[in-house]
Amino acid sequence: MALLTRIRGPRDLDRLTPGQLSVLAEEIRGFLVEEVSKTGGHLGPNLGVVELTLALHRVFDSPKDRVLFDTGHQSYVHKLLTGRQDFSRLRVKGGLSGYPSRAESEHDVIENSHASTVLGYADGLAKANELQGLTDRSVVAVIGDGALTGGMAWEALNNIAEAQERPLIIVVNDNERSYSPTIGGMANHLATLRTTQGYERFLTWGKDALQRTPVVGQQIFETLHGAKKGLKDFIAPQGMFEDLGLKYIGPIDGHDEQALESALKRAKGFGGPVIVHCLTQKGRGYRAAEQNEEDRFHAVGVIHPDTGLPVKTAGQDWTSVFGEEMVALGRERGDLVAITAAMLHPVGLAPFAKEFPERTYDVGIAEQHAAVSAAGLATGGLHPVVAVYATFLNRCFDQVLMDVALHRSGVTFVLDRAGVTGTDGASHNGMWDMSILQVVPGLRLAAPRDADQLRAQLREAVAVSDAPTVVRYSKGTVGPAIPAVGRIGGMDVLRDSGEPVGPVRADVLLVSVGAMAATCLEAADLLAAQGISSTVVDPRWVKPVDPALPGLAAEHRVVVTVEDNGRVGGVGATIAQALRDAGVDVPLRDFGIPQEFLDHASRNEILEQIGLTGPAIAERVAGVVAKVTAAVEV
Repeated sequence: MALLTRIRGPRDLDRLTPGQLSVLAEEIRGFLVEEVSKTGGHLGPNLGVVELTLALHRVFDSPKDRVLFDTGHQSYVHKLLTGRQDFSRLRVKGGLSGYPSRAESEHDVIENSHASTVLGYADGLAKANELQGLTDRSVVAVIGDGALTGGMAWEALNNIAEAQERPLIIVVNDNERSYSPTIGGMANHLATLRTTQGYERFLTWGKDALQRTPVVGQQIFETLHGAKKGLKDFIAPQGMFEDLGLKYIGPIDGHDEQALESALKRAKGFGGPVIVHCLTQKGRGYRAAEQNEEDRFHAVGVIHPDTGLPVKTAGQDWTSVFGEEMVALGRERGDLVAITAAMLHPVGLAPFAKEFPERTYDVGIAEQHAAVSAAGLATGGLHPVVAVYATFLNRCFDQVLMDVALHRSGVTFVLDRAGVTGTDGASHNGMWDMSILQVVPGLRLAAPRDADQLRAQLREAVAVSDAPTVVRYSKGTVGPAIPAVGRIGGMDVLRDSGEPVGPVRADVLLVSVGAMAATCLEAADLLAAQGISSTVVDPRWVKPVDPALPGLAAEHRVVVTVEDNGRVGGVGATIAQALRDAGVDVPLRDFGIPQEFLDHASRNEILEQIGLTGPAIAERVAGVVAKVTAAVEV
């Protein structure tokens, strides 16, 4: 790592020769494999952009020039070149974020990790430069071919192309993949550009050949160069971009650093919006990644660097339980179809797609379209299951509300990685869904506590044909089954303190939401040790509030809700409103995620930090019970 350790900032790259840059590229790949294998992270995307990132930082002067990365999966090389080479705590509390982070460096301009947004940021920055007369700096947006499948990217392109004199460089990192292989019309267009001899290369050859022809050679060349539209579409059909008013350069070999520099310099000097189309290989230089057809090691856990195999095997996770049950349901119901937004494997739909390929739709990074298309499928007599990460449901809320719920469409949304997810940071915590969905009329929302309940509640959800349903679950390994000891209304009783004494069943009613069941049972045990009795119930379906819940609450001195979701407008707030509406005047305390952006750390560390552990809940509830008891005695 002799060269890498000498790089403390982008300008340290200026003195390197082409040969040294090649050596540095290999050092960076070796560093990434060695370090990311210890912590986990986005390995494949970063292995693919080593030369591209080197070229970007040699041609542009960050942070004066703004270099922005869409999604941020590919920002590790950028971190290394901007002085951040301690990867020992990557994605660990107190260490480097797995995405760009403005708290870490002035070179990180944006830090959101939701795809297809970078062109909008770039458009705004370019406009800001123009209005302030800042003509000595560039705006560069790096976007993957997968992110170009998102509608926001094309909304931005439409605006960028409007100003032909406003400088903005769009670098398309085309590796034919988002997580999995990129699909759709945009992908097909880029594939055509990949596999057709480039127009610029053709013109270079033509100029050399024709200018050697006496008298008429130059005239023929100029004629060909002038016949731009027809010739370009014949040689390399980039007309779609140029019809928008965007200069197109490429395709460029994304692993030829000198070719990349040349293309980026031409783009920088153009003076208007330019697309530089770079062909890269995800996972390049690491055989285990290159041979992984599923996602080229898009994201890995802790692995053996030599083999790429996991260091340890976890138990069954929530995603695989969902995937298995979807296949079983697909065999029983021919009307069941599945929709994913470019995440077939991450959300567990790959087994369904393998068995029912004609009933599986990957719409690209386009959650809004996924929801509306699902409404259309339901209107056509099918039952669609839309599987997305909980954090990405935010992107299609309007469609859930106005296109699915308003039309009473039987669509099931399955939300993976709900609640605290941890290591991916603020943008990936699925802490908003149960709050934003509370306002959707007619929608029904299930939060299973274990694998058995996930299977059962998924079946219940797809049986609903006249309203949207939602099933949400956590990230990672499923815990052991938590059996019910009884049922009240539609709620499972997980702990019953026995026969009521007079009007009081127990001191505390603990309402456990989804994966918080084990935590609530632990809190109940700790309260019992202090002489405080508890009833623990799992509502199973948290929207609408079970009609039996207000009456049950009236039989307790204190009601406590515990959810892996933001407290504002969440399940606790909704239950409090239901109690008020029913005239049940029992003190209620709601435990959940504070409404703030949480730094990256492990799930357990964050839960402890925000007080969502059995001991923390028991301590606070005991204090509430003591106050209520004292008030009664007075």
